[in-house]
Amino acid sequence: MTLDPVTLAVIQNGLRQVASEMDLVHEKTSFSPVISEGFDRSNGIYDRTTGEVVAQGELGLPIFVGVMQFTTQAVIERRRDLEPGDVILVNDPYLGGTHLMDVKMVRPFYYRGRLWCYLSNTGHWPDTGGMVPGGFSATATEIVQEGLRLPPVKLVRRGEICQDIIDIVLNNIRVAEERIGDIRAQLGALSVGERRLTQLLDRYGVETVDAAIGELKAGSERLMRAHVDSIPDGTYSATAIVDSDGIVDRSLEVVLDMTVSGSDIHFDLSRSSPPCRGPMNSVWATTQSAVYVAMKHIFPEVPINAGCFAPIHIAPPDGTFLYARYPRPVAGCAAEVGSASWKRRSGRWGKRSRSVSSRRRPAPAAISGSAATIPKRTGITSCTCSAAAGTAAGGRPTG
Repeated sequence: MTLDPVTLAVIQNGLRQVASEMDLVHEKTSFSPVISEGFDRSNGIYDRTTGEVVAQGELGLPIFVGVMQFTTQAVIERRRDLEPGDVILVNDPYLGGTHLMDVKMVRPFYYRGRLWCYLSNTGHWPDTGGMVPGGFSATATEIVQEGLRLPPVKLVRRGEICQDIIDIVLNNIRVAEERIGDIRAQLGALSVGERRLTQLLDRYGVETVDAAIGELKAGSERLMRAHVDSIPDGTYSATAIVDSDGIVDRSLEVVLDMTVSGSDIHFDLSRSSPPCRGPMNSVWATTQSAVYVAMKHIFPEVPINAGCFAPIHIAPPDGTFLYARYPRPVAGCAAEVGSASWKRRSGRWGKRSRSVSSRRRPAPAAISGSAATIPKRTGITSCTCSAAAGTAAGGRPTG
């Protein structure tokens, strides 16, 4: 099916509006200031088969641009028993998460009896138990010290809240009265998303909306590839430093080798520091999302969906602190740490190699300039992430 540009644009903005309205409901009904005023939350629509992002709200925290699709994929893989009215609760960082305080809910959305997509959201709860209030323990050396770690469990079964799960959660965290408000806010946002998405499908039909999603995905990929293709081919390297992990007085290095080949861009972080004892490890989903955020900041006009990530290839940095495995602590979450914690000891890109190419194209300003040249108008809120991918946005080739 070929859609006319007007219908395509209306459906695109309709999907985005569904996610953004979920963001607003989540914001206005949450009890915790970190969610309602700090905007540490996000909502989105995800593919029924792959779990990849279809649309995401414009009011969410940037680091969740990629993270929630990995959580949704983990739920699809591990829960084969989902039914209409179910809602999954999960905060396990090693299953597509960030840190324990970012608690996610995933709801399968059925339209006329058929699974059409997943609705997912994230909210940063101010506390999930653990050895210190708030979860940010500077002395944690394993994940079990940081709080309650939940695998994908059914919080709601066929529309009914599972009180046993609520009791387990509330009996293991501080200020339970506030947490129940945040739980209901996340559930409310998912319910609003279900109603609005039903209205959109009622108006345009499943076939038309499915076709629009396919075209939007292909369009995002073409646009991102065109941007990447404008960068001179070659391999560029940069290093960022975090002072320490809070336990061992030794710097941690984020070492990035970025290779551009035509319209594909490859990120290799394997030369970064090994896993650390303290809570500054980053799980694989967060590391990937940090790269996506950097690319989104450089090329803000590319719509967020699975297509915009297609030209971006990230090698798993296994054996580094950017690929945390159980029981490594992740409360600090290197990819979420404030930019003030990072030192720019390497203010320039060091060119390791450059392929011979007949294309002599100037590098985009955001690549060739300093970090200050990153476009501020991103279409998403400003990001405090300055981990591996943040370095990619701020470096520049030399020579």
